[in-house]
Amino acid sequence: MGNEETSAIAEEEEAEEERLKLGSYGGLVKVVRDPSEEIMLLWGLQQPTFSKPNAFVQQSSFSLNLDACGHSLCILQSPSSLMTPGVTGSVMWDSGIVLGKFLEHAVDTRHLSFQGKKVVELGSGCGLVGCVAAFLGAHATLTDLPDRLRLLKKNVDTNLRSGHILGSALVSELTWGDDPDPELLEPLPDYDVIYSEEAVGDLLLTLQQLCGNHTTIILAGELRNDAVLEYFLEAAMEDFLIGRVDQTDLHPEFWSHRVAVHVLTKKTSGEPSF
Repeated sequence: MGNEETSAIAEEEEAEEERLKLGSYGGLVKVVRDPSEEIMLLWGLQQPTFSKPNAFVQQSSFSLNLDACGHSLCILQSPSSLMTPGVTGSVMWDSGIVLGKFLEHAVDTRHLSFQGKKVVELGSGCGLVGCVAAFLGAHATLTDLPDRLRLLKKNVDTNLRSGHILGSALVSELTWGDDPDPELLEPLPDYDVIYSEEAVGDLLLTLQQLCGNHTTIILAGELRNDAVLEYFLEAAMEDFLIGRVDQTDLHPEFWSHRVAVHVLTKKTSGEPSF
């Protein structure tokens, strides 16, 4: 089957997908009913392998400059740390840029509101997304592993020290799979934001701990490993309802065929599964 025929079939199936609102996100998302179908649609429609990776970032640079929420942000990076196995949070990735600008755009279009909301960012890395949430009015807690906190704190201090922010931000240690600090649980957050779906088991355990019936999870993932994403979706569907944000609802200048954004909410008792 040729690429054109495959794309035509995928587009036809895409048109038939059910759309609804999930959690606190006011836009319509495309319901994920079957993880394997979702993977087929993502790779068939967006064809990520044909798009340039790292379109919005320069990982060899020591800083990344980005305008967001009326502020000029300077996000410090540590390119040398990428040489350490398993360390990806020392630099920015396209998925982080897409997610941060999506939050800004969603507030502008009134699909999201962060004013006074409690937001926990998981795997904050360099901290861009959490800083954007704070600028949008959230009381944001940016979390990561102990050895990532120094760079994270520096970026929070550098970009939020002006005082001209609507919300607030603090940095906290959190290892996925471990018991979270009680301050993260009391009360449970209104939003969890994350731009990686790796370490699936530990991530899902942490999401279950941090997610209440009113919590909305916003996840941005780079489309580079279909097996990992399918495994995450399949495992997450046991406890969460999942919908994909249409590419047209992302920031018009900061979207990528290589990045998908999903919204998740916790299933409640008696709620039918998709």
